Amino acid sequence: MLRTIAGVLCAVGLALTQGAAVSPRSSAVDAVFAQWTHDTPGCAVGVATGGARVLERAYGMADLERDVPNAPDTIFEAGSVSKQFTAMAMLLLAREGKLSLDDPARKYIPELPDYGSPLTIRHMLTHTSGLRDWGEVEGIAGWPRTSRAYTHAHVLDIVSRQKSLNFAPGTAWSYSNTGYNLAAVIVSRVSGQSFAEFTRERIFQPLGMTHTSWRDDFTRVVKHRAIAYRQAPDGWHEEMPFEDVHGNGGLLTTVGDLLTWNENFVAPKVGDRQLVADEQTVARLTDGESTGYAFGLFVGSYRGVREVNHSGSTAGYRAYLARYPDQHVSVAVLCNAATANPTASAHAVATEYLQGAFTTPEPAAAGGRGRGSAGPVTVADADLRSYLGRYASDEAETTLVVALDEGGLVFKRRPDAVLRARAVAKDTFTVPTLGTVTFHRAGDGHVAEFSVKLDRVWDLRFRRDN
Repeated sequence: MLRTIAGVLCAVGLALTQGAAVSPRSSAVDAVFAQWTHDTPGCAVGVATGGARVLERAYGMADLERDVPNAPDTIFEAGSVSKQFTAMAMLLLAREGKLSLDDPARKYIPELPDYGSPLTIRHMLTHTSGLRDWGEVEGIAGWPRTSRAYTHAHVLDIVSRQKSLNFAPGTAWSYSNTGYNLAAVIVSRVSGQSFAEFTRERIFQPLGMTHTSWRDDFTRVVKHRAIAYRQAPDGWHEEMPFEDVHGNGGLLTTVGDLLTWNENFVAPKVGDRQLVADEQTVARLTDGESTGYAFGLFVGSYRGVREVNHSGSTAGYRAYLARYPDQHVSVAVLCNAATANPTASAHAVATEYLQGAFTTPEPAAAGGRGRGSAGPVTVADADLRSYLGRYASDEAETTLVVALDEGGLVFKRRPDAVLRARAVAKDTFTVPTLGTVTFHRAGDGHVAEFSVKLDRVWDLRFRRDN
């Protein structure tokens, strides 16, 4: 009987809905989330206009094993939506004169190598530091995030082994979680409190964000937390983060608390008008080019309407938080399904509340023929044999074996991974989980090493061992 009741509630989008009866607008929102039912995980959505919450609804299940439905006050993990809170913590310390955003990061993180170019806190918070993303480094090694119980001690150890940056600080933009993990460490070292305690006392409590905390101990019991899931051919499987790194992500929160936070940018209780304006100031590169990214926030527009936003993704959790300053509208979407698209859902909901404000059409859906991928590149047998051997990286702490089998060139990684390479240019291949691999030859023509390039790791070298 209980299962039937929960299923009916979720199916019509009314699972513990706060607020009044169904309206045409809320019915339109229900339609956005119609795919989430009592047989699936789902999402929660919240909307605020003029500083008042006008809609909080939930869909699908928080726990599929125990038939617990999602509710508006269900706690989800917000992924990289978390970064704006870490940035605020740093801005508060800077306002108090306990640090400067233009201080060298090594002043507080001596574990960082000296790269010869000033790498500041500001660079870290705006993704212009050049720091490699530690999670991608570990993915190259065969231990991506969600495969090990990483801590901030691991992050510091990984960072300490990186011999180079992706680029000179300030000259380019590359999203990197590393800077935000280091920021959380800096907050703790400067304040004398744990990062979780500092943010609780200085941000969450003053704003009344009573459902918000950090996943600084993934084993801790959190009441009313949704389980995260991924979908497989045989059904739904749990996909939970089991790591203690946070600051880059790891915020446990509700849609209601996120709406409360967004209102702080309009009527500040934490910080003041100048401080919240500083957090929304877009960074520029050394050549003056705008990055479109401020401090933990993307600042841009949607359909011609100004939008301040960030998305999030950790394990099976997905999130999106947006604010439309000119209309004083906020939309928060939190999901516990890896297949969810909270960005698209939030924009669909925003459309219901911003009608008449848009000056450009709805963006075209992704798809179409596009440019396609390059055709196959033929590599001579002699060249293929020249690549064979063992290659090691101290920075990734791993060894890869390049070999040939009946299908062509492969990269072997302990304990049993066999990654098949596809040639795309001379001495260059694409390899699953490694990205683009380019072999480099010495002056006499023999292959001496190869480099790995991913979105957030641009040139990690593996030297040939034999």
